[in-house]
Amino acid sequence: MSTSVAGVLLAAGAGTRFGMPKVLAAEGEWLTTAVDALRGGGCGDVVVVLGAALVDVPPPARSVYAEAWADGLSASLRAGLSELDADYAVVHTVDTPDVGAEVVRRVVAAGVASTSGLARARYAGRPGHPVLIARRHWAPLLELAGGDEGARPYLAGRDDVVAVECADLATGRDVDTPG
Repeated sequence: MSTSVAGVLLAAGAGTRFGMPKVLAAEGEWLTTAVDALRGGGCGDVVVVLGAALVDVPPPARSVYAEAWADGLSASLRAGLSELDADYAVVHTVDTPDVGAEVVRRVVAAGVASTSGLARARYAGRPGHPVLIARRHWAPLLELAGGDEGARPYLAGRDDVVAVECADLATGRDVDTPG
């Protein structure tokens, strides 16, 4: 039996603290880096969720517009997951530019091998992205997601999320301000 893994890249926000939508950062380099990380990390399909800025996404990724993007992260997560036909979703963010394919591969391997189907990257003990979520979790996760809270409320209430240490590969820091 083959397992399908798809990526959801959250890139819809306005980037208020950053001064512009982060999907535009570094002249689109962050977007390209994130798509490459998901593809190189094992995602057969990659959906980039757009909102505040509409851009062409690097092939073979495809884009989806989150109409309610201004409502927060939950709207982007909902839009991305609704576009997937896969057993697992890797949720990643455009504003973690040092996360590469090795991190995605490590998280996917740990999550697919687990009984929970849930895995989350950690950086020196701090939770971050990407997060692997088996399809069976999508509906209950989205029931808890609201406003600017995506998967966090669902994951925080569980003791079966595999913590995958990745500090040897990246910092995993989300960049909220320019420079």
